Amino acid sequence: MKPKFAIVGRPNVGKSTLFNRLVGRRLALVDDTPGVTRDRREGEARLGDLEFVVIDTPGLEEAKEDALEGRMRKQAERAIEDAAACIFLIDARAGVTPLDRSFARLLRATGKPVILLANKAEGAAGEAGALDAYALGLGDPIEISAEHGEGMGELAVALAPYFPAADDEAAGAGVADDEENWNNPLKPLRVAIVGRPNAGKSTLVNRLLGEERMLTGPEAGITRDAISTEWTWKGPERDWPIKLFDTAGLRRKSKVQEKLEKLSVADALRAVQFAEVVALVIDAAIPFEKQDLQIADLVLREGRALVIAVNKWDAVDDKDAAAVRIKEMAKEHLAQAPGAPLVFLSALSGRNVEKLMPAVVSVYVDWNARVKTRDLNEWLNRATERHPPPAAKGRRIKLRYIAQTKTRPPTFVAQCTNASELPASYRRYLVNGIREAFGIPAVPIRLILKTPDNPYSDE
Repeated sequence: MKPKFAIVGRPNVGKSTLFNRLVGRRLALVDDTPGVTRDRREGEARLGDLEFVVIDTPGLEEAKEDALEGRMRKQAERAIEDAAACIFLIDARAGVTPLDRSFARLLRATGKPVILLANKAEGAAGEAGALDAYALGLGDPIEISAEHGEGMGELAVALAPYFPAADDEAAGAGVADDEENWNNPLKPLRVAIVGRPNAGKSTLVNRLLGEERMLTGPEAGITRDAISTEWTWKGPERDWPIKLFDTAGLRRKSKVQEKLEKLSVADALRAVQFAEVVALVIDAAIPFEKQDLQIADLVLREGRALVIAVNKWDAVDDKDAAAVRIKEMAKEHLAQAPGAPLVFLSALSGRNVEKLMPAVVSVYVDWNARVKTRDLNEWLNRATERHPPPAAKGRRIKLRYIAQTKTRPPTFVAQCTNASELPASYRRYLVNGIREAFGIPAVPIRLILKTPDNPYSDE
């Protein structure tokens, strides 16, 4: 097991900047606004020859436990519990503040080893603050600049004692993400939880994980980063490793004005692109709002498998009538995936949450569906005999051959004379026929029409 190190400190001292530096990517949102990070985020880090897990945490603030800042502090405290040692950051340019002293006492009380870093120490402006750091009683401070990468060698030396002695055990080879190993039990299934603000996404993630992993509360827009968590779902036939992404709420583009929210939205959209299955969380009281449909359309245009989680189901009075109405709405509005599973649940009470992951796995299997070429062409002959393509400009359109070229989502290429003239309605007829004939109603299907080359066109 790789050792874990938690980066802690008051808001705006550069914790997320250091996190991004160590993981080698801009995973955590960074902004001048204090308190950008609200959930703890883990990442695979490397410093020289050292490989470890680093945890970015919310800024430590003194606040009541039930306040948002108090709940954020609890996230940091859980990260400290999990860590082999804490990396405590102060701002060398600001010097040691009363809040720094307060949290230095908190860290000493935990009994965890502490590595003290004086960040933003580049240039003369940081010298005095770095010297002040000795007063915290946490040993010699290491002067660094997370933004410019200065002091990383000294940090590596300080981290080295917390690594176990090297052994001969193989670390385990990585699994390539291609179509041949989609069902590999070692490969985590990537699932993104998306939806409008305050739909209950973080509450649902916590319920699935069985712990308060994500920060939740009545305030809309608490989640800012797209936070990934690795987890194992124990299915009826096998255990599935899952990489679960909690994302920021997605509002209408016209309402997203602040720079920080734009960063959060961009992070959520990247999570959708990275995911294999997307669970769209909607509010049972106001299902399929315009923004819900726009999110669903985005997911399907990206070619991802979609599951609809109808949340807050325990607050619905006439559940039978509501379920019928919501199913009709889904069928009407989600033409790209008319069979996308609907799971009626309550993340807060836990009702029916156990039905979500079977739906996720089922739609993932459909997303990887592969159909034999012979079966496809037998179906195509029957489909065109039953309903021949219309004539275009006095010439009959002929569909001669079809084959599946890829999965994830299922993609088919058909040889078609005058392909550009085939009406959209007939293309829909073919796509729906594939869905019905081969039992893949729940995922987007792509049909590409190609006109065969004419060998005499140059003569």
